[in-house]
Amino acid sequence: MSRRVVRQSKFRHVFGQAAKADQAYEDIRVSKVTWDSSFCAVNPKFLAIIVEAGGGGAFIVLPLAKTGRVDKNYPLVTGHTAPILDIDWCPHNDNVIASASDDTTIMVWQIPDYTPVRNITEPIITLEGHSKRVGILSWHPTARNVLLSAGGDNVIIIWNVGTGEVLLSLDDMHPDIIHSVCWNNNGSLLATTCKDKTLRIIDPRKGQVVAERTRPHEGARPLRAVFTADGKLLSTGFSRMSERQLALWDPNNFEEPVALQEMDTSNGVLLPFYDPDSSIVYLCGKGDSSIRYFEITDEPPYVHYLNTFSSKEPQRGMGFMPKRGLDVSKCEIARFYKLHERKCEPIVMTVPRKSDLFQDDLYPDTPGPEPALEADEWLSGQDAEPVLISLKDGYVPPKHRELRVTKRNILDVRPPSGPRRSQSASDAPLSQQHTLETLLEEIKALRERVQAQEERITALENMLCELVDGTD
Repeated sequence: MSRRVVRQSKFRHVFGQAAKADQAYEDIRVSKVTWDSSFCAVNPKFLAIIVEAGGGGAFIVLPLAKTGRVDKNYPLVTGHTAPILDIDWCPHNDNVIASASDDTTIMVWQIPDYTPVRNITEPIITLEGHSKRVGILSWHPTARNVLLSAGGDNVIIIWNVGTGEVLLSLDDMHPDIIHSVCWNNNGSLLATTCKDKTLRIIDPRKGQVVAERTRPHEGARPLRAVFTADGKLLSTGFSRMSERQLALWDPNNFEEPVALQEMDTSNGVLLPFYDPDSSIVYLCGKGDSSIRYFEITDEPPYVHYLNTFSSKEPQRGMGFMPKRGLDVSKCEIARFYKLHERKCEPIVMTVPRKSDLFQDDLYPDTPGPEPALEADEWLSGQDAEPVLISLKDGYVPPKHRELRVTKRNILDVRPPSGPRRSQSASDAPLSQQHTLETLLEEIKALRERVQAQEERITALENMLCELVDGTD
């Protein structure tokens, strides 16, 4: 009998290719802030990149088709008073993006389908609850308008963006700075890594750590972790000898890793990007000039090295396109947006196939833009898997959808439905004095907004008069 030596896998020959020069986005002043986030977020409609900005924080949003040189006066999204540290597109609305900043706030923005004439300065809503910088953002994968933020105050807050309310505050679980937070497939659990070198799995609605592993990697540098499709965990970190590692864990048995891969000796923190449809994890190190990728399977050794995409220039950050934004006619299984110092370059991962037909083995049904739950349903304890769509005929992003924010009546002090959240200072009943102050502040803000609109109307009327006079 002949023994099969080579492992059978449709992803064995996946190869990476940088886009041609005219498909890159040139002349973008990528942020120089020292922070281990990806600095880039992308969806089937837009590319967003955190940029250098004087006197505050800003990011640029470009339609995907707007390749080539970007005009130096191209409108930015500005509003934060300190550098922006993280941005994340809403998975259920391609026109909504959240930004987190050193100024302790989170802002949620509505991006129009047309190119704005001037900077976007008015967020739909500003979320204030952290006492220090906010460095991590992550939208809930299945519940509408649910956004997670993690700050330098070691607190995780889960918000209902549709009302501006704090749904949950996890303020006593991390004794030090949180390095990464990741939702599982249906958003019932969180995986977090922390400066105390502990990997935790948290049930946010119960406010409990359900499993934890101290020192999953022996080294001192920061850890990262992501859930796999079947509920296992992938972590990246460093050995005691500063070798970079990738480990696969079973949360039901945190004693030993299911698999451990050692790579190279380098300082850059490895950012893991996991694709649940193909079960491939891509590792992008900040400051590296390569992307390594591995296939995760149920057969030993469980983590299989596939290949490395290498280039000359180091990466400042990386965006990862959701599956519904890929070109299925070219057998694309992943697309990255690599940030250089002054440009952004798409990198396409492809499975070589001869046929032009739709390859259904490469493209199982994938999460679409419809949420499976409302925020209140999730808070009350319901879970639901993502609503899947087929990519057989390609994906066409829906037209512009407005995010409507309905702030709850602050005089209505009925307790929220669902499990009780951990009590924090911000949960205390509003004193009458505080309520009056809040109302007065809201009235003042509204008056200022009305005044600004009136000034704008007056300016437009003057322009109209000048035009009429000119034609006479």
